[in-house]
Amino acid sequence: MKQLRVALLAGIALLFCAGGAAAKPTSAPLRVLFVGNSLTATNDLPAVVAQIARSHGRTLEYRTVAFGGYALEDHWAQGDARAALANGNWDVVVMQQGPSALPESQSNLRAWSIRWADEAARFGTRAALLTVWPESYRRGALVEVIASYRRAAEAAGATLLPAGDAWRMAWRCEPRLPLYGPDGFHPSALGTGAAALVVYGRLFKAPLVEQRAPRRTRLLEKAAARSLGRRVVRPCAA
Repeated sequence: MKQLRVALLAGIALLFCAGGAAAKPTSAPLRVLFVGNSLTATNDLPAVVAQIARSHGRTLEYRTVAFGGYALEDHWAQGDARAALANGNWDVVVMQQGPSALPESQSNLRAWSIRWADEAARFGTRAALLTVWPESYRRGALVEVIASYRRAAEAAGATLLPAGDAWRMAWRCEPRLPLYGPDGFHPSALGTGAAALVVYGRLFKAPLVEQRAPRRTRLLEKAAARSLGRRVVRPCAA
């Protein structure tokens, strides 16, 4: 399993990291705590973000606390993420739960985002919310998922990392782009890569579009940039 994970990360790195040897570090490391569930753990999203950063001369130091099916309320009760936040001297805590599109789920996401953001502020840590996506059979709910996370981030004063919106932008250009994995919910390598580009671009305030990137990678780079509100020329062009 460890060898399979290493091979998977290497494959993602070839898709989403700049060509050539890693650049020399140009700034102090960014320390990020990731709190979520299997949507973050699948393909090891934090490791992909770290690889993208490293290839551009930046350093991400991170820890992941992710349990399958967990919401932010579950993490609060379980305690590991709270302990990690208190003891880690983090710059940012990146949080996600399920799609949270239904009215009661939206209220839950909002309430617990506020509580976690307040807790993070006690330790001088900035809170960020990572927008996810619904199951493939509910793909039409993606717009409401995006809105739910946006409203929760606004209520909590948290930074928004709109990965789900990057998926939406990419599908506008290529509707059959395989962002879902085999189960129709967890991300494929491409889906994780799109999310990682959003996280990297926002947290590091970094440019995203590489002139030498493969066609699909450039499409996802442009989608990530658009989700972050950046102007992109010919967003669907290779």
